[in-house]
Amino acid sequence: MAPRPSLGLRARLLFAFTLLSVVTATAVAGGIYVQARNDILQRTQDAAVQAVTSRLEAYYPLPSATPGVPELDEIAAAATDATDGASVAVAVYGEIHSTLAVPPDAPPGPPLRGRWQPGGRAPVSDLSIISPGMRQVVAGGRTAWQRVVWQGAPVLIIGTPLLIVEPDRTTRISGIEVYTARSLHPEQRSIDELAAYAWFTGGVALVFAIVLALLATRGVLRPVRELGRAARLLGEGELRTRIAVVGSDELADVARTFNNTAAELERHVEQLRAMEADARRFVADVSHELRTPLAALAAVADVLDEEAAGLPEPAGRAARLVSQETLNLTGLVNDLIEISRFDSGVAALALNEVDVAELVRATLRTRGWSEAVHTELPPTVTARLDPRRVDVILANLVGNALRHGAPPVSVRLSADPHRIEIEVRDHGPGLDDAVLPHVFDRFYKASAARARSEGSGLGLAIALENARLHRGDLTVTNAPDGGAVFTLRLPPRAHDPDGQIDRGGPQ
Repeated sequence: MAPRPSLGLRARLLFAFTLLSVVTATAVAGGIYVQARNDILQRTQDAAVQAVTSRLEAYYPLPSATPGVPELDEIAAAATDATDGASVAVAVYGEIHSTLAVPPDAPPGPPLRGRWQPGGRAPVSDLSIISPGMRQVVAGGRTAWQRVVWQGAPVLIIGTPLLIVEPDRTTRISGIEVYTARSLHPEQRSIDELAAYAWFTGGVALVFAIVLALLATRGVLRPVRELGRAARLLGEGELRTRIAVVGSDELADVARTFNNTAAELERHVEQLRAMEADARRFVADVSHELRTPLAALAAVADVLDEEAAGLPEPAGRAARLVSQETLNLTGLVNDLIEISRFDSGVAALALNEVDVAELVRATLRTRGWSEAVHTELPPTVTARLDPRRVDVILANLVGNALRHGAPPVSVRLSADPHRIEIEVRDHGPGLDDAVLPHVFDRFYKASAARARSEGSGLGLAIALENARLHRGDLTVTNAPDGGAVFTLRLPPRAHDPDGQIDRGGPQ
């Protein structure tokens, strides 16, 4: 399952700072805006109510308890004052009369922009804009107000009753209701300017947060990038890689931990390399030291093998066993010497221009396998290879197929301008899935029952090393219809980088 794509650390930090800035600026600016808006409207509303109430109180005593249209006109005129925006008033008595009064000296202007033109239709001239609840409160003898939007502009409607004071200082409702309309356009403009300022402040805070985030991410990501670079170098084998420790924060602790870990890793790797070098040197030394006594043993074993037929049966069987085990030990020593040459880096190619098909036939003919192996060898396939090493590879692959597979065993050669491919296949049960990854491991044997069988367990490992020395490859798979398929791929022109000629080693 592919990992889900995610944002980088820089993007996440920028997003976090930006989100924090937006949330903070929105909360602070929004709270200030709401509070200031409410304060502006509340002060305007209180001042307007106080002004209207004061002007009406100056009109007392009422000329008549049952006013007509002239009296209502006078009351409406008394409630208006162009200086504070209350330029429209309606006096209502019962359901019969309502009068719009505008002071004659009010300057003309567009409707709902702080003034109403004489004779124009104002909000309070249409009593339907006043809510029934407000009418009921005013009719009950209390002052009420409400903010409404009339033709797209905000308006403050103030309603107040006129009371009659009796000689005994008691009051009663006169039935006269006065409603004034005051434009809130100046206050709305102030609120809009406040909102614009809040948006501007939020924008500045956002830009500041982004700049701060960039600076913070630069300070955080620089040591993180340095740590990532050092980890990559360490993974590539640069065990001396270290990080400069700056400061005493958590990132500095991580850098110190990385340096300590790298130092310990370098120490352990050096120890392992020394141990591996000692082990290789020991194997090489022992192998070379064994060659001389093994040569003498092989000569004696040859004599015993020739005389085994004339010896009594127990002695003849022992002689043949000694001869066979001597040959096996000689092969093991030769394989160990060959492996030690690869490990020490002294193995080299002796390149020659060869006919690959003829090389395959020679390998089979030399070992007596020509009749047992089916071949598909196109002619005129030539390459510059080391014939001895290719012979070792083919001998291991075909020998394993004949010993552990099932007939028919086939060798197929194919070539193109970029590579030569030799495929060795048998028709046996194939290799178990658990065995396939370890086929080319040293001393690996697929079955414990074969632990004492002939062969050192190094043949396929040597074959793979010889293929890699040619800059080629050796792989194994199971055929769909049964059997193991080993495929050797070699370049048509192998190149020995050291220019060395190696003519030694086992034949």
